[in-house]
Amino acid sequence: MTTFPFEASPDNILDDMEDYIDAVFGCLESEFLKMPKGIGFVEYPIFERGYEALKAATSGFSRLKPSEIMKVILSEPISIVVLRTMLGFSPPEWAYLATQKTGIPVTQGFIRSLDRKVRLAPDTKLKVSVITKNRFRALITTACALLKKGAPVIDVAFLHRLDKADTKFGIESIRNLAKIGVPYAMLLYERFLGRPFAGHRDSISELIGDSLESAIEDVLTKANISFRKTKRAERIEGFDQTPDFIIPSEFNPQVIIEAKITEDDGTARDKVTRIQHLGELSLAGRSKNNPRYEVIACIGGRGFAVRREDMKKMILATRGKVFTAKTLNKLVECTRLREFQA
Repeated sequence: MTTFPFEASPDNILDDMEDYIDAVFGCLESEFLKMPKGIGFVEYPIFERGYEALKAATSGFSRLKPSEIMKVILSEPISIVVLRTMLGFSPPEWAYLATQKTGIPVTQGFIRSLDRKVRLAPDTKLKVSVITKNRFRALITTACALLKKGAPVIDVAFLHRLDKADTKFGIESIRNLAKIGVPYAMLLYERFLGRPFAGHRDSISELIGDSLESAIEDVLTKANISFRKTKRAERIEGFDQTPDFIIPSEFNPQVIIEAKITEDDGTARDKVTRIQHLGELSLAGRSKNNPRYEVIACIGGRGFAVRREDMKKMILATRGKVFTAKTLNKLVECTRLREFQA
């Protein structure tokens, strides 16, 4: 039999569906043990430098004075990332609480920009205007108040975000842990609650997907095929869900490509549903043998290798046109893309 579903006829696919599912599963690759650092990755020595600067400015975390912390943040900007990490908040969460508690508007745009600026250039001292200084003061004042107070007593059915080994009992917890180190069991417990590298994994999720899209672009470009790569959340007329690639253009879609790498089976299922919907759109008012356009799926990651039924749905929706990184070399010759090869 044919090795891959994109080399088979629809009838053959139906006759040997389980074998074709195995064929796709067999060439799916997973790289979840490796993550791209991406732009703005903070190396540990830089983070530690910010920690030591913050520790010195607070006399070993025995006092938290906003004015002293402001000085160290302006001279050693990476210390603001350390302060946020002590809170355990995302930048928007910190901005929201600062606005709520001080009445000074700290926008999400401001704090996201600040966080990115510091991570990109941790050695560059911060210059602040009057407005910016007020926002800094709001952030720092809020952080100091929360860290001093620690976690309040709440209903046993809930877990407070400050109920962590270093912040549960306020400044006393921080000071003690800074002196003696963290008990390993508690470190492991908090890691269990938060997932290792969780923040970084979330921040580079799009970067991981870009690797597959870049590989598809290379294939199309080398074949001199005209294509339109869409942007995130872009609206394209005729599609309620915008595909990743349209060939030759959105004004005359003949081939569309959906690309996704995921290590999560839930995300994979969402993508399968999306591809099914695109397949249905291609057949609106048409026969199965005369779709408006061909739907191609390019996938990667172990998330797609979890549910056989989902893979079956994807193969049927694309009439076998399911490719992985290992089979992209056959993307043009085994699809309608060959018709547009210059």
